[in-house]
Amino acid sequence: MIFRQLFDPQSSTYTYLIAESASREALLIDPVFEQARRDATLIQELGLRLKYTLETHVHADHVTGAWLLKEKLGSRIALSAASGAQGADVYLQPHDRIVFGRRHLEARSSSGHTSGCMTYVLDDRTMAFSGDTLFIRGCGRTDFQGGDARTLYRSVREQIFTLPDRCLVYPGHDYRGLTVTSVGEEKLYNPRLAESVGESDFVGYMSNLGLPHPKQMDIALPANLKCGKPEKTTTLDPDWAPLTYTFGGIWEVQPHWLEEHLREVQIVDVREADEFDGALGHVPGARLIPLAALTARVAELSIAQPTVVVCRSGARSAQATALLGKCGFEKVANLSGGMLRWRAQRFAVEGGAD
Repeated sequence: MIFRQLFDPQSSTYTYLIAESASREALLIDPVFEQARRDATLIQELGLRLKYTLETHVHADHVTGAWLLKEKLGSRIALSAASGAQGADVYLQPHDRIVFGRRHLEARSSSGHTSGCMTYVLDDRTMAFSGDTLFIRGCGRTDFQGGDARTLYRSVREQIFTLPDRCLVYPGHDYRGLTVTSVGEEKLYNPRLAESVGESDFVGYMSNLGLPHPKQMDIALPANLKCGKPEKTTTLDPDWAPLTYTFGGIWEVQPHWLEEHLREVQIVDVREADEFDGALGHVPGARLIPLAALTARVAELSIAQPTVVVCRSGARSAQATALLGKCGFEKVANLSGGMLRWRAQRFAVEGGAD
């Protein structure tokens, strides 16, 4: 069997690729929209055929890559019949089998984080993919999307803790750098759901978390209820840089790539002058053209040269890439995370505070 654990740093989401070696049939669990091209490339390099993308639930913190992968690789989209999503090819019921080659996953209903959560268990019960139902020493919240603390408590007890103690559990997210746990570990050490924790204690704990709603919820939920199909699509695959395409329709480049290719692109900073020379500084070689002046000064830029647009966080520069696109710039991308991320990753700046 072939297995890969993949990670999206923006949402701390794990995506899992699992394939049967003889048939080369593969499944991809919880793909992320911005990472769909990365995942497709890996699948092709490994010589696999993606049969299904699987969702553990309708996500509130990122947009699924299911639709993009279906368009690119011809895979089918599968998720819980209780999810409420439209556009899937297969709506799973509890105990359904998802077959790939000579192997299969069993879909187990594990609602509580949302009303349509599923945990996928490998046929020999050595691996389980728990989504947000069970984290490493934690669990998903239960305060929206039909969540219910008592339901989640019972789901873990009945659907996951009944697996062998040695069964490895792969969660949907981790925020501390951990990658895998086991049923036995969580029974002993999970502070919320260990076997020593009673149901009323768990309900009281979950009722007082006081967490804000996920930042991407207003975008992610409507998108995922359509299996990640965007309002506007693109067939263009730029080859001048390893770009990612956001659900909002913006091509983005990562800071580490720009740092290695500073002399090969023109860098346009669309902040105001006081920001350009302010505490964050600016990317070496960047040209200051505030967003409000960009359309009027577009003739100052080379339309043939690849262009990377920068601002503080990536919001204004995303708008700037759209403006440049309307002006005929085909090789243009937004710096992911803007100067905040550039400084956080300790790349060189001109000006700015130490």
